[in-house]
Amino acid sequence: MLKRIIPCLDIKEGRVVKGVKFVGLRDVGDPVEHARIYDAEGADELVFLDITASHERRGTMLDAARRVAEAISIPFAVGGGIRALDDIAAVLEAGADKISISTAAVEKPDIISEGAKRFGSQCIVVAIDAKRRLELPPQSWGGSRGGAEGSWEVYVHGGRTPTGLDAVEWAKEVEERGAGELLPTSMDCDGMQEGYDIELTRAIAEAVSIPVIASGGAGKLEHFHQVLTVGKADAALAASLFHYKQLTIAQVKEYLAARGVPVRL
Repeated sequence: MLKRIIPCLDIKEGRVVKGVKFVGLRDVGDPVEHARIYDAEGADELVFLDITASHERRGTMLDAARRVAEAISIPFAVGGGIRALDDIAAVLEAGADKISISTAAVEKPDIISEGAKRFGSQCIVVAIDAKRRLELPPQSWGGSRGGAEGSWEVYVHGGRTPTGLDAVEWAKEVEERGAGELLPTSMDCDGMQEGYDIELTRAIAEAVSIPVIASGGAGKLEHFHQVLTVGKADAALAASLFHYKQLTIAQVKEYLAARGVPVRL
């Protein structure tokens, strides 16, 4: 199966922004311009995340999503502020191929199964914002909400709110509920450009049978190779290094292909 390279547009107030560990956001441009460039460069898909919608308890910026969808020909996922089946329908009608849910999946898990039943599992991506926790003695973990297998806690509301959920156990549950794909982001690695959290990605990939998109920490070519091989990810998502022109998608794919990783060139 071909491995995918996916740029991510974090959107705030209609503009692309990027921070470090979910804070210190900087404006890096217009979403439509970025989308066109990434499509032309050979991106396999594009992810658009309205990163403050859930925290601000408002809907996704459908107009911005629609403009991006009209500008590109590659598959397009939209997340942020999706809380109900009607929100999913509105985002898909705006031109998205998939939706990504995080906060709503935790607060109302039935949206996963109901969404998969109504729109198809292939449309439902569950994003898991995970932060490595200090190791605790097993007796203090407390069942499925504590973490028998992993040591990462799930956060919601754009990384602001800890849930007590263990990331690996949560990944298993959302697969059972009908999610078609997972998007785990390491909050510890996000924006640092020091590499993906290989352990987190591998732990989730080994626990489920649906595709896993690694996110958080890409900074150089080797990081993509590591997470797609050792980390067992099906796709690698990145933002900063593409936004700031440190690497192009073509460079990443050529590097991977030269090392035997199957990609679409």
